[in-house]
Order: sequence, then C-alpha cells, then structure tokens
Amino acid sequence: MTYCVAVRVDQGLVMLSDTRTNAGMDNIARFRKSFTYHVEGERAITLLCSGNLSITQGVKTMLSRAIREAESDPEVETILNCDTMHRAAQLVGDAMRTMQGRYRESIAMDGSAASASIMIAGQRKGGKPRLYLIYSAGNFIEATEDTPFFQIGEHKYGKPILDRIIQRETSLEDATKAVLVSMDSTLRSNLSVGMPLDLTVIETDTFDFRVRTRIEADNEEFAMISQGWSAALRKGFEDLPNVLD
Repeated sequence: MTYCVAVRVDQGLVMLSDTRTNAGMDNIARFRKSFTYHVEGERAITLLCSGNLSITQGVKTMLSRAIREAESDPEVETILNCDTMHRAAQLVGDAMRTMQGRYRESIAMDGSAASASIMIAGQRKGGKPRLYLIYSAGNFIEATEDTPFFQIGEHKYGKPILDRIIQRETSLEDATKAVLVSMDSTLRSNLSVGMPLDLTVIETDTFDFRVRTRIEADNEEFAMISQGWSAALRKGFEDLPNVLD
C-alpha cells in the first residue's frame, strides 16, 4: 500500500510520500512514489502516485517520453511547457486514461486491482501554486481554501492532525511539520506504509524546490518530531478530566 499527502497554503506547497509497496505478506518492496520536474526560474512540479504500480509507472513513462520528444520538437506539449498547471493536470489525466484503457481489463483478468491515483502539485511563472488530485478515470479536482490538502492511499490515520492544523494561512514550516506528524501517525498504525520518505516543498513564487530530500529511518529530525508528538499526546491525555468519580 502507500500513503501520500500534499498541502497547499498561501506560502506554498508541501508533499510527502512513503516508499513501501505490498503485494502480499511475503512480497514487500520499496518504490519511489514522488517525482519532481523543474524548469529553472519558470516552474517546479511534483507528482505523487498511489495504486496499481504498473499503471502509475506507465503514466510517468508517458509524461517523461513527451518531455524528451519536446527537446527536438517544440510542438509536443508536456507538463514542462504547457500554459497552465490546470493543463498539466489534464495531461496527467489523459495519460492515466490511456493506461487504464490499455491495461485495465487484462489487470482485472489477472485478479488484481487497476485503480490508481496521482496528485500533481506545482507552480509556473505567471500562475499561483496549484494542487490537483487525478482519479483512475482521468478526471480530477483541485484543492481549494475549503479543502487545502489531499491524501491518497492509507489516509485515515493521518487525517486528524491535518484537519486540525491546515488552513490557507498556515505557515510553510507548520504545514511541513503537520504532514510529517500525519505520516508518523500512519507509520505507527499501518504496516503497509514504510520508510524511507520523500519530502518536497515549493515556496510560493520561487519556481524551485525549497526542500527536495529523502528521509531515512535513522533521520534525527523526524525521530524528534515523532517522539515529541507522542509525548504531547500522552501529556494531553493525562490532562483530560476524569469522567468517573
């Protein structure tokens, strides 16, 4: 399984994913689910993938092939040269639709699920930071002020902290802490989600990655966040009033 989370606030975008895939109790592996694209001074984009690995890898391959073709043919439209982030989401949706149409039936005949989801987050020069969630059918929705974050995969364990913290005014630093706590809660409650983690942060109007890093299991900062959150929860619990006399 997997867990990916992406947040859009006024100060920018924060994206985090795990790397564990599970095709059975004895078939656990690591695959990157976060992919970044960058045109210096013009745009920065992150894709986060969940679901059937052959589908999401096929989508990524289609997007990367188009980028390579555009190097010799400027008429080829890609997520790195399209006019808007909305159009970039459409291109990802088109690739998703193509892959589903090509392989969904054969995957289902094999007894596997072909469902997949992809989040695309980024900003291009002249536009605002945008965050979209693309479904298996290729259709998508955009994050708004009322819904400033999306999750895909095993999302239920990490949602409460995001509901309580994330608003459009939330600082980029606090948004980053919130997604890390969200991931920590998921790691503790679901064995199908696992380290290492891939974190990317895009600050508004920089068109670049403020953070683009892999967090390994021995990362001291993540350990401090995990331990601090656990201690805060225990303290908060102990301070609650008793309901039994």
